[in-house]
Amino acid sequence: MSFSPPSPPLFNLTQPFAFPLNLLPDEASPEWMNKADNAWQLVAATLVGLQSVPGLIILYGGAVKKKWAVNSAFMALYAFAMVLVCWVCWGYRLSFGDELIPIWGKPNAAVEQKYLLEQAFLGMFPNATMVFFQFVFAAITLILIAGAVLGRMNFYAWMLFVPLWLTFSYTIGAFTIWSTKGWLSKMGIIDYSGGYVIHLSSGVAGYTTAYWVGPRLQIDRERFPPNNIILMLAGAGLLWMGWTGFNGGDPYVASADASLAVLNTHVCAATSLLTWLILDVIFFKKASIIGAVQGMITGLVCITPAAGVVQGYAAIAMGICSGSIPWFTMMVVHKKFEILQKVDDTMAVLHTHAIAGILGGILTGLFSEPHLCKLFYGSTSKYMGLFHGLHLGTSESIHWGFRQMGIQLLGILFVVVLNIIMTSLVCLFVQIIVPLRMSDEQLEVGDEAVHGEEAYAIWGEGDRLENQKYSSYYNDIESPSKTGVSSIELT
Repeated sequence: MSFSPPSPPLFNLTQPFAFPLNLLPDEASPEWMNKADNAWQLVAATLVGLQSVPGLIILYGGAVKKKWAVNSAFMALYAFAMVLVCWVCWGYRLSFGDELIPIWGKPNAAVEQKYLLEQAFLGMFPNATMVFFQFVFAAITLILIAGAVLGRMNFYAWMLFVPLWLTFSYTIGAFTIWSTKGWLSKMGIIDYSGGYVIHLSSGVAGYTTAYWVGPRLQIDRERFPPNNIILMLAGAGLLWMGWTGFNGGDPYVASADASLAVLNTHVCAATSLLTWLILDVIFFKKASIIGAVQGMITGLVCITPAAGVVQGYAAIAMGICSGSIPWFTMMVVHKKFEILQKVDDTMAVLHTHAIAGILGGILTGLFSEPHLCKLFYGSTSKYMGLFHGLHLGTSESIHWGFRQMGIQLLGILFVVVLNIIMTSLVCLFVQIIVPLRMSDEQLEVGDEAVHGEEAYAIWGEGDRLENQKYSSYYNDIESPSKTGVSSIELT
């Protein structure tokens, strides 16, 4: 077999424009960079991104009434794009940059090549990888908040809400708990992959936003069936499988601890799903697929703060708790207290994320193992679950166990208060500019009134069923005279 000589390069690599930082070709992989870790981190980030786009896009699009499928999916898509722009311009450095105050970093951009090619503050990969990895977590937090206000929040208000909430709420929680300079981080709070920063935050912020936006139309609150359960399941499946990157990527290294975190994540999710399903069968005599999805989500949320720092039996125990306690708060407590029913939480994020997030934070304080914490944090001096401390039985171990529980509870209190205050302030500010809630006329019609589009627009033999009052389809794209199709009045 013969080989032809290689073609000459298209560009002269010795010219300055090829390497604006005067990097030589053999420095594209510097000595400090671990290629396996970098590759895994990029894969993990992509898996988390797929949870949002298209995961939550199609989950929301299938889980709501037909008339809100486009709007619900679009809220998720918009948030993903807006968060990325804000993240590289100022959000990342507010969350992980130099300390401005103990709960916030200094605002700065993360777009300069020199900065992006330097080693990240944790991990043997460049800042560019870390910026992208942390972005997908920030994005999914905003998209989870959207779940609480589907079917009535003014899209223009949402467009303003996303960058403001990211800037003045998410970045504070991320810096405080995840940055090595944050005060709760220094105290020793355990939040392996976002039980506090993402899920508790989105649950509380979503419920608070729902309060300020107001409810859906009464007819929609009373009956709001999914328009496509199979589509919803496809989104849920992407959400579940994407959690491999969600929890598996947070050691910032392709390690044994990452493998443990992935296995614990799926074990807890499966256990929680089955627990929720069994309770539905026992008390409602129906095996509900929507209930099973709720149980899956609560299991994934609950294990997130503990994924790589607890043993397998603890993951099962956490799954049983996450499949039963949020089920009880949603199916029993919520229906008995009118004060909870006054807030219209479309996707029940209060129960699936706030309650499950609180539960995960508490159970992390009970079940975390010092040896596993050392694998993740590199230290055992201040990370010890209460059960382990009581098992050792020494006064010192018991002290550290109770101390860990205290820090976990303090973190819950901090995140709850932060998100109630900052979310309320953001909503009140946005309300000055545009109404938070759509008009009643828009709420009655849905996507056609808001976007001039609808999710399932095919009617008859390929003809479109159009509401010309709201859609510009015939006027701007093709008229009935061109297509030979007469306009059809909706009844």
